[in-house]
Amino acid sequence: MLGLKLATDPRWANLVETNIEEILTDHAWCEQKAATNAITIITLNSEHEELVTALLELAQEELSHFEMVHNIIKKRGYTLGRERKDSYVNELFKIRVKGGSRQQSLVDRLLFSAMIEARSCERFKVLSNNIKDEELSKFYRELMISEAGHYNTFLSFARKYGEGIDVDQQWKELLVAEAEIIGRYGKSEAIHG
Repeated sequence: MLGLKLATDPRWANLVETNIEEILTDHAWCEQKAATNAITIITLNSEHEELVTALLELAQEELSHFEMVHNIIKKRGYTLGRERKDSYVNELFKIRVKGGSRQQSLVDRLLFSAMIEARSCERFKVLSNNIKDEELSKFYRELMISEAGHYNTFLSFARKYGEGIDVDQQWKELLVAEAEIIGRYGKSEAIHG
């Protein structure tokens, strides 16, 4: 369904289990950044009423996920650490199409967002299937479903607003580039790490 070209090694979940506090902090900040991204897209493309409506809902959901993760952190006696740099996302951002029309910029941002949601969904599935912590396994299964919905939202809007742009070709190229990028990760207790 997601079309990702490189699957996460399930042993990554074992690494995550060595530092649950770190993965939860990283995850919390990923949710905050996802909400901010949705709001940024709204700000730059406010003339698209359907997009604004859908992304307002998505941003609220991402913020509720941030709150859910924060509640788990507090319940376990952990501390929400400082915001983390997400090197994977930064690398993905660098390969976005530069310049072009406002429409191309929107399509590119939507595809970029769909890719991050797809990889997060895949990572949540790995966690839900492989982590021994039953509470977190269930939690990540529920979030996996939500992330799949976000992925579909972004990809659908890219296709909707991509008239005259070969959106499917751009998506295929992004999938190949993302596989190369993610191949350098999977070695840390971070959602995209």
